[in-house]
Amino acid sequence: MELHSPTRLLMIDDDEKLCRLVRSYLEPFGYALDAVHNGPDGLVRALAEPYQAVILDVMLPGMSGFEVLQGLRRKSTVPVLMLTALGDETDRIAGLETGADDYLPKTFSTRELLARLRAVLRRSVHTAAASKGDAPISNGGLVIDTEAHTVTLDEQVLVLTPAEYDILLSLARASGRVRTREQLLLEVAERDFESFDRAIDVHISSLRRKLADDPKSPRFIETVRGSGYRMRKPGDEPWL
Repeated sequence: MELHSPTRLLMIDDDEKLCRLVRSYLEPFGYALDAVHNGPDGLVRALAEPYQAVILDVMLPGMSGFEVLQGLRRKSTVPVLMLTALGDETDRIAGLETGADDYLPKTFSTRELLARLRAVLRRSVHTAAASKGDAPISNGGLVIDTEAHTVTLDEQVLVLTPAEYDILLSLARASGRVRTREQLLLEVAERDFESFDRAIDVHISSLRRKLADDPKSPRFIETVRGSGYRMRKPGDEPWL
C-alpha cells in the first residue's frame, strides 16, 4: 500500500488555542500543521522549510502579518491564506496587494478554512501541471516560461504570487482578447465571485507595479472599461 506524505502547512498566529484547534481539525484530512506565534520567527520558518501553504494572521507580536508577507514575497511564491478582521475590507485589500492568495475572516469556520486551503493548493498544483511542456510565451520584453514557472521582464526575473502568475498567464494566452473579471476570478481563484469582490482588480494593480506598467498608457495590461482586461501585443491599437 502506497503511503502519501502529508501536506505541510505553517500557521503564523499568536492564538495558540486556535492553532491547536486548526491542527486537530486538519490532520485527519492529510495535513501536517506547524505553528509559530510571532512574526519574526514565522518569517524565518516560512523561508527555511518547504511548506505548501501558509496561514497568516494580520495581528502578530514583533512584526505584522503584512510585514511577514512582504518579507516572504521577496523570496517565495508559497500560497498564503491571510486571516483578517471580520468585515475589514481594508485588511483584505492590503493583504491581496502585498501578495496574499486569498483571505478569510478571523471568525472563520473550520470547514471554510479547509475549502479555501484546498482551493489555493489545487490552483498551485493545476498551474504547474498545465504549464509543463508548454513553450515560453513572449510579448515584447515579457517572457513567461511555463515549464520553469518563471516570468522575466527585459531579462530581469519577476517575483509573482501564484495568483498573479495565473492571471498574467491567462491574459497572455488570450493575448489581444478581453478576459472579464468574472472569467479571471472563476479561473484563477476557483470560487464563486461576489458582485463587489475586488480581488482581481487588486491583483492586476500589483502586477502592473511589478511590470512597471502605466495603466493610462499600458505596455502590457490594458483595462477594457465595462468588460475586464486584455494583454496588449506590440503594435496593438488602444481598445476603444
